[in-house]
Parts: sequence; structure tokens; C-alpha cells
Amino acid sequence: MNQGHAGQAVPHDSARRHVSGAALYVDDIPLPLNTLHAMVGGSTCAAGQITALDLSAVKASTGVKAVLTLDDVPGHKDIGPVFPGDPLLSTGEILFYGQPIFVVAADTYQHARIAARKAKIEYAPQTPLLDVKQALSKQCFVRPTHSFGQGDAEIAIQAAPIQLSGEQYIGGQEHFYLEGQVSLALPTEDGVMVYSSTQHPSELQKLVAEVLHLPIHAVTVEMRRMGGGFGGKETQAAQWACLAALLAIKTKQAVKLRLPRADDMSLTGKRHPFWNQYNIGCDNEGKILGATIQVVGECGYSPDLSDAIVDRAMFHSDNAYHLPNAHIVGQRCFTNTVSHTAFRGFGGPQGMMIIEQAMDDIARRVGKDPLEVRKLNLYQEQQTTPYGQTIEYFVLSTIIEQLEHSSEYWRCRAEVKAFNQTSSYLKKGLSLTPVKFGISFTVQHLNQAGALIHIYTDGSIHLNHGGTEMGQGLNTKVAQVVATEFGVDLDRVLITATRTDKVPNTSPTAASSGADLNGKAAQNAAQMLKARMAECIATEFNVPVESVEFANNQVRYLGGSLSFAQAANLAYMRRVSLSTTGYYKTPMIHYDRKSGKGHPFFYYAMGAAVSEVQIDTLTGEYKVLRVDILHDVGASLNPALDKGQIEGALIQGMGWLTTEELMWNQEGRLLSNSPATYKIPAISDTPPIFNVAILKDHPNSVPTIYHSKAVGEPPFMLAISVWSALRDAISSLSEYKISPKLDTPATPERVLRAVIETRAALKA
Repeated sequence: MNQGHAGQAVPHDSARRHVSGAALYVDDIPLPLNTLHAMVGGSTCAAGQITALDLSAVKASTGVKAVLTLDDVPGHKDIGPVFPGDPLLSTGEILFYGQPIFVVAADTYQHARIAARKAKIEYAPQTPLLDVKQALSKQCFVRPTHSFGQGDAEIAIQAAPIQLSGEQYIGGQEHFYLEGQVSLALPTEDGVMVYSSTQHPSELQKLVAEVLHLPIHAVTVEMRRMGGGFGGKETQAAQWACLAALLAIKTKQAVKLRLPRADDMSLTGKRHPFWNQYNIGCDNEGKILGATIQVVGECGYSPDLSDAIVDRAMFHSDNAYHLPNAHIVGQRCFTNTVSHTAFRGFGGPQGMMIIEQAMDDIARRVGKDPLEVRKLNLYQEQQTTPYGQTIEYFVLSTIIEQLEHSSEYWRCRAEVKAFNQTSSYLKKGLSLTPVKFGISFTVQHLNQAGALIHIYTDGSIHLNHGGTEMGQGLNTKVAQVVATEFGVDLDRVLITATRTDKVPNTSPTAASSGADLNGKAAQNAAQMLKARMAECIATEFNVPVESVEFANNQVRYLGGSLSFAQAANLAYMRRVSLSTTGYYKTPMIHYDRKSGKGHPFFYYAMGAAVSEVQIDTLTGEYKVLRVDILHDVGASLNPALDKGQIEGALIQGMGWLTTEELMWNQEGRLLSNSPATYKIPAISDTPPIFNVAILKDHPNSVPTIYHSKAVGEPPFMLAISVWSALRDAISSLSEYKISPKLDTPATPERVLRAVIETRAALKA
């Protein structure tokens, strides 16, 4: 049996390098002689106009070699990824606190930091717009309103026996990647070479070229690995790469721009905060008859990717539940903060939150366990979503049934109720929530990928593809695909750094589609090379080409066999090309935004989680006692990596919904700009009982790579079960008659407030 084929639990290809410190990141690249270090100087107000800009002290500061403003940009001055609105440096108008106004290059990192603080800037300040509700009331949008639906929601709600309404504020989230934003730019005789920690090398290449007024082929971008990305390096890496490249061309020296952590947190976009509302009509059993849902994204100062992010929030505002009559509205509001951006789930988590709140609220109203209400409203085969996609191969009913049994949900529910009856101050909560997450970029043209494979005469294989490795194991999975296709051990396959001069015009590594797209592109290239080698061998030994097969590091044919290395050398000697590119585009996806109908997703990834929590009603403090997960990954490419993604996603999602609180003051300055003021989960926050299982014997029904399913984003939303369990614990104070308001992050302060409000409602 070959080692490291698809389906085997192979360690991450860089795991040993990660833990030993041997893995190289951009900041580890040895610097050329006389490399300069860059830093940006930013605004000290969140809204207004610059009235005076004096950079003389900056230019005179020790070690400074160059100081540039927007006027020094020879090409495009706006680097908006889809729509304009992201100036490389301030145009004179200030849109958020800390907005870069100039960039300085000096001989050392410290000299650059000191110099950047010496600017004298005067402003005509304005009152910043920082509240999403105020922005909505003033109709301040970065992109137009979008809506879709099916049936007649208003009539269905009015005719329903029960009407409910609710709202929620969902906080944003800092990406908190371990490796911050960093770029190294080297001038070349033809243009510039850029090393960047980016999820989207091709877009970065294009933007650098446009800023420098160069053809795209004059810019090469290389990305070996990121120390985390989570969406925060899809568009946000471009500004720093463009500035480093601009300085490199101006000074004719290499330039590195690495943001200090506080600047990184203050100057880059976050997960979008959302304000959501619902109006629902249901029958006396809790079955939804009609729903209107509005999701309001707080986008910051520019469009960035907000159009697609709010679209995805709308697409997922039904989560796993059939809304026979529905009207979904999405708003994209302007505020004077950083422009919020992609983050694991890309709006999907925020959209799911409103319908999961509704499920709990309905359960309290009709006097049922929330799981019963959820199961009652689950999609069935051939039902349609509000955006017109037919539900097929829906495995959530199976997942929930298995998870109910494995987690002993109903026994735990009985024990939780018994505990709450006898405990005066400590209360437990329990919740099972499902996830149905659509896989594909909702922007159709991004659903494509390329790969490049070389086979050398010793049988070693060089693989390159357009995806980027950020710790998720994409390179390992794609290498496993190639090893499987050639029937060789995994150690024969070497993946090299993603480079725009090897695989051009690539899509970002995002939307959980990295393995789907790049795995299929690599498979396509491998199959073309196999066909060439098979034809060569068939001709050489006068055997049917159909008899040639690749397995166990050999190439067998009718009457004999060669080692893979011998087969490769034979092909070379017979002048057969052992290099080719592969390509893949996702089929069967389309969406008409005008009609709000289509088939935007190739398939759905699904899962469910049961969480049990305990709260202290005197302080609001709480613990997550147990989490059980059953998740659908199709036929797993690598069970070890997939399980790691599921575990990590749950913990990161738990942080978003419980501890990670972004705080801006009244002037629009981010206060939570360091690990001291922004709390991500620690290892001690891991539930003491944490059971994670992968759904067995359910390969993907559509032709993905080996019928696997995406796993990067979908399990993130399993953490909603933790938030729902906290609400369940608070609701126990009312004998489950009151559904408490609990905005996120559900910090101890918010939990305590919800406890107080619930007790007050009981007395009213």
C-alpha cells in the first residue's frame, strides 16, 4: 500500500518545521544588503479633512531615505478589490482613525517607527458615524440594498396562529493571525519581486502592477506559507505590498513593511458586526409558516468585499430550515471604522445567528425543547431555499439522529433540568444546533484553479498550484491527490511556494474551496501526464494502453512492470513531455442577482454540535463543560487534518461568540488593539469533554475531488451551540418560558445582564 494517499491521516507537510522553528515565513527571509524598513503614518481622527500636512520632521529623522504620499503614486491610487473606495493613502479626506496618510522608509525598523510619529498634521474634524443603527436610519450605505425570497411572507405571518419578532447585535472579530501583515519588495531589472503573507497572490500582483503603472507580467508575487489568515489576508495584505513595492521602485532598494501588532489590529478590517431582525409566523407546534429577515452588515468606510459578505449572510439566514414564505433583505452600512472584510465563514455565521435565535424563541413560546422545533423545521429533500436552490442529498437528519444518540442528548437534558431544580445560583444549559453551509464562491468567475506538475527523470514530482497554505493543510491534501493519481508514495511529491509566474490568474484561497479547486486542477494535470506516460509505455512494449496502470510506485503493463522512476526516464528518452498544467472550473453554479434566484452553491457541507455550559448567575461567569460534534466532510482527503480543522473552528467560533470583544471609543479609536485588551480563547477554554467525529459512509454526491467536502469554514458555525446553550441556561431561570436577549460576544457582563433582565421579567 502506498504511503500518504488521499484518505489517509497524513501529518501536515510542515508540521515538524512549525514546531521546530524551521518553517520560513516572510519575516524570516534573509534580507538583501541595504534593505529599507517601512512604516505608515496615520490620522488621529476618524472623520474629517486634512487642513495641513508637515512632513519635514519625518524626512529629517535619523535614517530616513524616503517619505511618500498619495501624490507620489504613478498609477492607480485606489486599490479597492471589487469596487473603488480604498485609497492607497489618504486623499485628504479622513475616513477612519489611523488611516494611513504617508509612508516612510528608513535604514532600520526602529528608525522608521520613530520617524512615522513626527508628522505634524492638522484636521477639520467631523463627528464620526460609528453606530450601525444610526447608519441605517440615515441610509448611509457602501453598496445598494439587495433582497430575495419566495412565497408571500407578510400574508403568511399575518395568518399564522403565532407571531414572533426579535433582534440581535453580533459583534465583529479580529483575525489575530500569529504572523502579522508583512511584505518584502525587491526591485528587479524588469519590475519588482514581492514576498507577501497573502491569501490572494494574483490580486496582489495586479494591484501592485496598477499602482506602479506596470504591466502585470512585470510583477511576481511569491507566498510559501502564512502564519494564519482566516480571510484577513485576502484583500488586506494588498495595501502593505503596494506600499513596499512603491518604495522599492522609488529608492531602488529592497523594502520590508511589517506592521506592529497594535497597528495591524487598528488598520486592518475585521469580521463584520451585524444587526439582525426577524418577524416570523408559526403554527402552534412551532413550524414556521412565514418569515421576514433583515441582516444589516456594519461594513466600515469602504465596500471591500461587503457586497458578497452580506449576500452570503442572506444566503445562510435560513441555515438548515425551510422557510416556505420568506423575504430576506441585506443592508451594507457605512461607518467611520476600518473597512471590515473576509473572515472564516464570510458572512454565513452572522446570517445563521438570527434564525438560530428564532428557533430558541419559538421553542420557548410553544413550550417545546428547542431541538424538537429545529427538527420540525429542517429542510426535506427537493424543498427550495429562499434563493431558489433545490435541496438535494440532505444528510442533516442523519447527522442529528446519530448525534442525539452519541451525545446522549435526552439523558443530558434530563440531568440539566434536574441540576437546575436543585442549584440556586449555578445553572446549566444545553443546545444542539445544525449547520448547512454552501460551498463555492458566490462570485462565479472565482470558481476556477490551475496547477503545474513536472516529473523528473528520477521519478520525483514537482507540484505547484494556485492555492495558498496558511496552516490548514491545503498543500498536504493536494500533494496526496497527486501521489494517489501516480500511485506513488507521498514523499515523491514536493509542493513549492505559490508564485504568480508559475500558475497565473489564480483565485483567493477562501470560501473553503482550496482543496476542491486546486485538488481537481492538480488531478487534471496528473491525469494528462499519466496518459502520456501510458501511451509511451504501450508503444515501447507493444501492449494495449488500457493495460498500463500506476500503483505501488510502479507502472505495470501487460507482461511486465517498471519502477515509476524508470517509466519517467523512458518517457524522457522517448521525447515525451513530463510537464503540464492542469485546470478546473466548478460546474453547475449560477446566480441571477436581479431575480434573486439561482444555484450559487455546488453543494452543502453539514454538521451539528451539542454544547453543555454552566453559568454563575451571581457573576455571569460560565464554563463550557462539554461539546460533541458530528461533521460531514464527504469522503475525507485527510481525516487528521479535517478533524483538526473542526476542532480549531469550534474554538475560534466560540471565541467570536463569547470572549472576543472589539471596542472603539467615541472618537472612533480602536481600544482593543493588543492581546492585553482583546481576549482570544486559551487552551484552558477547551471543553474538558470534547468529542469530535466525522460522518462515515457519506461521500459527496457531486463530483468533487474523490467526493470529499470542504472543511475550512463550515465547522466554525458549530460554535453557535455554545451561545444557544448559554441562552438555555439563562432561560432556565424562568422555567424555559422567557427567551433572553443575549447579544454577542456573550461576555460574563452580558450574561449577567441577561440574568438580571430575565429575573426582572418574572417579577413584572
